[in-house]
Amino acid sequence: MASVIGIIGGSGLYQIDGMTGIEWRRVESSFGEPSDQLCFGVIDGARIVFLPRHGRGHRIPPTEINFRANIDALKRAGVTDIVSISAVGSFKEELPPGKFVLVNQFIDRTHVRPKSFFGTGLVAHVGMGHPVCARVGDALEAAGIAHGISMHRGGTYLCIEGPQFSMLAESNLYRGWGCDVIGMTNMPEAKLAREAEICYATVAMVTDFDVWHPDHDHVTIDMVVKVVQDNAERAKNLIKSVVPALARHDGPCPHGCRHALEHAIITAPDSRDPAMVKKLDAVAGRVLQR
Repeated sequence: MASVIGIIGGSGLYQIDGMTGIEWRRVESSFGEPSDQLCFGVIDGARIVFLPRHGRGHRIPPTEINFRANIDALKRAGVTDIVSISAVGSFKEELPPGKFVLVNQFIDRTHVRPKSFFGTGLVAHVGMGHPVCARVGDALEAAGIAHGISMHRGGTYLCIEGPQFSMLAESNLYRGWGCDVIGMTNMPEAKLAREAEICYATVAMVTDFDVWHPDHDHVTIDMVVKVVQDNAERAKNLIKSVVPALARHDGPCPHGCRHALEHAIITAPDSRDPAMVKKLDAVAGRVLQR
């Protein structure tokens, strides 16, 4: 299968430099409206599909993002790998504003978002022990080194509901759990990418020290926006480098991401809801149609 690289742009990243043949197209989803049209194009011969997570102009708050429609639309567009760009706060002195973190674990503290494509009539349980594709992570790390981007490999992303920033007691609690960064958007995004059998990795761009650090002001939107703008330029360089590298991969993912549903669907074939089967034609068609 030829690779198609999906980029989900977070705060400050609403377009990708260096793309040619750009075409914004609306992609229909069984799960409602995605955040925006999808931007199709090419970087150095590699096919890319870009989606601004909050919509162009940052119209949609974290809780109201239709994560299922976003991932379903990217799957329908042929995307095989997703690089998720996200602004985060840091819980560690050694991860200051401006640092990029390639997280490898998540803790989900969201509570009102639909978190699965599956449900009554078609039940599935995918493995999430290692939620990030190491192959995509390797490519991102190499691209970061090549561009001199200050990058840390590994760490836990704590995802909160938002849209408010943390209270001090919460921030101290999450630090005590051993979390590294905090954000509002990578859950259930990473879970849904796994259900859709898409390789997924996060570039978490640190903008602040959340609220725990005694020597830094509490988080304000002005503070975040300034660092976000600086980070966005480096993120664009990272994307221009990593997309062709990822596109060179051919064949199955060595970490099994593209076969996550192989033994995940538990509902017997004769008990499956036909409407659910139809709704999941893109996400689970590989296993439902055989």
